[in-house]
Amino acid sequence: MEKLLQSVRITINDKLYVKDPESSNLGKRIVEESILMINDIGFESFTFKKLGKKIGSNESSIYRYFENKHKLLLYLASWYWGWLEYRLVFATNNIPDPNAKLEKAIEIMTQATEIDLAFTHIDEVLLNKIVINEYSKSYLTKEVDMENKEGYFVIYKRLVNRLSQMIKEVNTDYPYPASLASTLIEGALHQYFLMDHFSSLTSCDVNVTPTEYFKHIAFNTLNIKNNG
Repeated sequence: MEKLLQSVRITINDKLYVKDPESSNLGKRIVEESILMINDIGFESFTFKKLGKKIGSNESSIYRYFENKHKLLLYLASWYWGWLEYRLVFATNNIPDPNAKLEKAIEIMTQATEIDLAFTHIDEVLLNKIVINEYSKSYLTKEVDMENKEGYFVIYKRLVNRLSQMIKEVNTDYPYPASLASTLIEGALHQYFLMDHFSSLTSCDVNVTPTEYFKHIAFNTLNIKNNG
């Protein structure tokens, strides 16, 4: 199983890059260092010029991989959602009971992130922090509808759909499965943001995790019992 997981490749919409960063050591370095830098200084202060200086390469070499930093952020977010999707599929594939499957899915979607050794050039913990703090900047734009048509958000939408299908399996009569699925995924990001920056606005803390909170929401909404 470990060898199988190490062979997994997260496939990203090729319209998000000029040249696939997975195709070269420089491309992987660009992705690796951009995660470190965006986490350190924030997306607004991040530039390709600063990144080029950090990796000891010309700024123009980065433009050979990404058209602009917006596309890079979309790429990083898509990679993150694709990584969560592969974890979700592997973790729930052999769970026959719909309730247990949904419980595991909520854990995958909402628990604190840990390093995945299958992807050595990606720091998933820092990437998770970037998604929490910066992801909304990738779609709160005037171009969002056009970018949606181009498939820039297809992995995220597919992830929501997978969770939505699991919700339907638990309660076929529940009328809002997609809304609940997207609320669970987006809500988890928001709760972690509140924990870090506005702790008085959330009941989640070191003792009450977002996972517990969203299990409570899902199980009570769907009228099912949870083992937690």
